[in-house]
Amino acid sequence: MKNKMEKIVALAKRRGFIYSGSEIYGGLANTYDYGPLGAELLRNIKNLWWKRYVSRREEIVGIHTSILMNPKVWESSGHVESFVDPLVECKDCHKRFREDHLKEKKCPDCGGELTEPKLFQGMFKTQIGATEDTGAETYLRPETAQGMFVNFKNVLNTQRLNLPFGLAQIGKGFRNEVTLGNFIFRTLEFDMMEIEYFVEPKDGEKYFEEWKKEMWSWLADLGIDEKRLRWREHEKDERSHYSNRTEDIEYEFPFGWGELYGLAYRTDYDLKNHSEKSGEDLRYHPDEGEPFFPHVVEPTFGANRTFLMTLLDAYNEEDGRVYLKLNPKIAPYKAAIFPLLANKPELVKKAREIYEDLIKEFPVAWDERGNIGKRYFAQDEIGTPYCITVDFDSLKDNAVTIRDRDTKKQERIAIDKIVSFLENKIIGK
Repeated sequence: MKNKMEKIVALAKRRGFIYSGSEIYGGLANTYDYGPLGAELLRNIKNLWWKRYVSRREEIVGIHTSILMNPKVWESSGHVESFVDPLVECKDCHKRFREDHLKEKKCPDCGGELTEPKLFQGMFKTQIGATEDTGAETYLRPETAQGMFVNFKNVLNTQRLNLPFGLAQIGKGFRNEVTLGNFIFRTLEFDMMEIEYFVEPKDGEKYFEEWKKEMWSWLADLGIDEKRLRWREHEKDERSHYSNRTEDIEYEFPFGWGELYGLAYRTDYDLKNHSEKSGEDLRYHPDEGEPFFPHVVEPTFGANRTFLMTLLDAYNEEDGRVYLKLNPKIAPYKAAIFPLLANKPELVKKAREIYEDLIKEFPVAWDERGNIGKRYFAQDEIGTPYCITVDFDSLKDNAVTIRDRDTKKQERIAIDKIVSFLENKIIGK
């Protein structure tokens, strides 16, 4: 019997959420592509996060920085020296693993003996220039944070911001990691939703606690089962080189508890280092008093792990059907429109009119294949909250039947009330 992860992997491919990267050429380990439904779900997660933390917060502004940066950035930030991991290799099957990810001192695949660990650089190197031998060496960023730190002065010079304030960014990160699989939990490239929150040094711990509450609240508002969530504080020897305190929100995945989000107290490490190495004054200059380096509280949200957690948490089996109980705000389609019978032109015409009106307001699906029960089940499986059916009575009373995904309850509603119904249910108007 398949476990939940295997079921999610199968559903994700079958329904167009996630495909293996470069699949027709045999794939590339730990890379994945997002299909039509996956692209919508991932974009909806990012948009909801941006609306919550940038659009609706006066003291947080957005920024979008380059993936490629001057290599001196990574030297100054400490990543070149510190962003290394211990790697071991199985002497029998020759697979490689990160030593700190192993629970036992033997190969998790074949039980073979492992070599002594060797350190390897966790950042991807690349060349800038016409040819490799003449090009300058740099890195693909392993985090989005440094782009915000090196632009700290630029933002202060162009925006009216007083402490506390935040810079927010959604972007790609890249880590040259040897992974243990687990689908999209750990991949070579990933999407980060990250905030650098600048505060007065005396207020660092206060805002750390505030962001703990806020990060938990975000998950609760997504509808995630809080029994599958917990905080875990990092021991001193496992914290990143820049962190004075780190805590993770972990989720209970089918393979065990795993990091979902991280909250780090970076103090003034980054601004002070970049100021010293670049020669630029990256201090905050208050209206009164001496300039100083603000402290930084950094909440980091993994978009791809949010995606995976969302699918796992939403997966339900009931009465012979599979349905994803996705929060309507992030569901790929908000509604699906059906003619009761595809071979009745008058029903199809009426349903198409409704579909073409609704698609101007919401992402909606059209489906006229097979019987109505199969269409319901297909939409349940991709998490569509509402199915709208046009039947013969619709031609007389200008009303439709709307079916709720979770309860399967059906109600009759006037066609001219559909938009307001969906706005109330999905947007909360």
